[in-house]
Formats: sequence, structure tokens, C-alpha cells
Amino acid sequence: MKAAAFLYPWDVVGDPEAPERLARLGIRQVTLAAAYHSTRALTPRHPRHRVVTAVHAAVLYPPGDHWQGRELRPYAAGDWAPGDAYGEAAQALRAAGLDVHSWVVLAHNSRLGDDHPATSVVNAYGDRYPWAPCIAQPATRAYLADLAAEAAVRPGTGTRGTELESCGWYGLAHLHAHDKIAGVPLGEAGQYLMSLCFCASCREGYEGQGLDPDELADVVRRALEPVWRGGEEGEGRPAVEKLIGTDRAAATRAWREETARTLQETVVGAVRAAAPTGFQVLLHADPVTYHCGANAGVDAAHVLSVADGVVVPCTGGARLLEPFAAQGRERAVLAANLTVVSGMGGSPATLAADAARAAELGATELRLYHAGLASDADLALVAKALSHTE
Repeated sequence: MKAAAFLYPWDVVGDPEAPERLARLGIRQVTLAAAYHSTRALTPRHPRHRVVTAVHAAVLYPPGDHWQGRELRPYAAGDWAPGDAYGEAAQALRAAGLDVHSWVVLAHNSRLGDDHPATSVVNAYGDRYPWAPCIAQPATRAYLADLAAEAAVRPGTGTRGTELESCGWYGLAHLHAHDKIAGVPLGEAGQYLMSLCFCASCREGYEGQGLDPDELADVVRRALEPVWRGGEEGEGRPAVEKLIGTDRAAATRAWREETARTLQETVVGAVRAAAPTGFQVLLHADPVTYHCGANAGVDAAHVLSVADGVVVPCTGGARLLEPFAAQGRERAVLAANLTVVSGMGGSPATLAADAARAAELGATELRLYHAGLASDADLALVAKALSHTE
């Protein structure tokens, strides 16, 4: 089974031993970040540094001149990835015999929300989520499609495919600096209601579904009152229907799911228009359509009719593969994403067994998160496991 590992350009640039070390793991591909959100990352083997702080979301290459004059445009990286860090890393990895695919984060960008507050998701209380661009807004959708096309393809780097993260709704759930929102537990229903957007575009969308957006916001706030007092709201779709009513739940889901589907069609179409023939396009995906986040909620049948496949979170269990496998699309890539960093909840010691289980449930490939963050001991376990999974 083909295995690929996620990587940042700063894991390679300045470390001439990194490409060969990665090749020895037994992977055939590196999924290399080209556009990424803010982060603080460990680099345990780099000869020049141990911690890289990316202070804002950025493209890890020089953005094109076509962005000049546009209000929404990507930000260049600072000293954590200067120049064409992506291109430099891609060249070094390809020289070691590794395929390179780009890793592009889309609707997750706190810098965009800070500089352009009107682009952000707005909850029923009027609070903005600056990390979450609202994917219903026309200008944001155009920006995301153009960003995807540029960051995914990277002409002249030998990039052979892309993996698009956050190609859908982002909501309340977000790893934030010094996070303090866990005082009241929110189940799936609470997360869904706190992720509903009430910006001008979404209010218009709700009206198109026959809802009064002011009334809907009031209903959501009243539905959440028991949650703030420590009550249980239940889980999943039935709980949402109980909290805001069956018709309202159906209408909000219809608006959000159609918005996400059309964005995915637009973004994949933009990448294909910019890419050479045979360029592979995968989406990080969750088969529960109302889920938000890096692994965007998708309709399994629809997304496999648009993209070449999906990357599915499988750490802790591979059951999310099943709805995609059930579509029976023989050529679709179903990549099981397994965390192999022990300190981040991964289990490199059970990688061979986890990979075998994922294959039983339909996985055709593996994605390993994250070769740059893992310790030497974790990587040794990865190499041992991959030697038994081919």
C-alpha cells in the first residue's frame, strides 16, 4: 500500500540529510505544505533550529503578481519560510526519489479574519470567528478557488498532485492559543449550532430556504441556554432537530451542504484548469456532512464524483472510511490518515495493524502525520511498519 508523509518545507530547507532520511522510511510520496495556517512546530532533527513559529497563515512560496490590487489575497511567509521554500524543498525531495504532492489549507486563516473581519463566520450571538472564513461569501469563494489553483500546482516544481484541507465549513472548534472554551462541554449538536453562520450571505441563504434569519438566530440562542447551564443536548442530527425543530434543522443543513458542495466543485475545477493532465486532486474529508474543520464534512458520493479521492482521519479507528468505500468507485483514492507522532496522540507502534485494518475497510493508501514532527524513535517504528505493509 502506497504511503505518504506530511511535511513542512522548513523540515527540509537547511537540512541536507532530510530527503534521504525520509526516503529510508519506506514512503513513496511527501505531501508538502504550500499554503498553511499559523502554527508552532517542533523540528527535532534540524541542524539550525528546534522550533519554527509561523505567526500567520501564509503561502510558502512567492505569491503571483495576479494578486496585485485584490482585497483578498494570500500572505507571504516571513522568516520561517522565506523565498520559495516550497520549491526548494520539493526539488530536494524529488532528487531523493520521492514524489511530491502539495498540501493546501483553504478555509482556515486567522490573519484573513483579522485584516478583513467581514469575511469571518458570525455565530448566532454576533461573535466572529476570525480563523473561519465564511465559504458562502462570493469574494471569499473566488479567493479560495484562486488560492487553491496557485498553491496546488506550483509549476516548475514537479508537483504531481495536491491534497486540499479545510475545503468546506470551519466552525467553533479550533485549536487556539491559550484556549479557554472547554468550560462547558459541547456535543455534536452544540458544535453545529455554534458553527451556524449569520453573516449577510448566510442570512440571505437561510431566507432562500424559507427561514427568517433573525428568528433562526433567536431559536438557536434559546436552544443553547440549557447547554450553558450544564445540560446535555444530545448527539448528532436527532439532537439538532430536537433543539431547533425538524424543518429548521433540515433547512440549515440544506443551505450549508449545498454551499460546501459547490465550493468543492469550484475549487477542484480551478485546480484542474491550472494543472497538467494526470494531476491528482484529493480532499481531506469527513463523511458526516455537517461536520466542520480541517476534514470538511462532505457527501461521500458527491465528493468522489468531483475529486480523485479523499484523505480520511483514521487515528483511533478507520470507520470513517466505510461510507467512501461503499460508493464502489474503483479508481478512487481512499487514503487513511494516521498520526504517527506519539506525543500528539499517535501510535506508530501499531501502524502495521492500523494500516491493515484501514485496508480491510477500503483504504487504498496511507497518509502519515507528520514526518517532520515525529521523534527518531517514532520514525524507527514507522520504517519497521512500512517494511511489512507493501
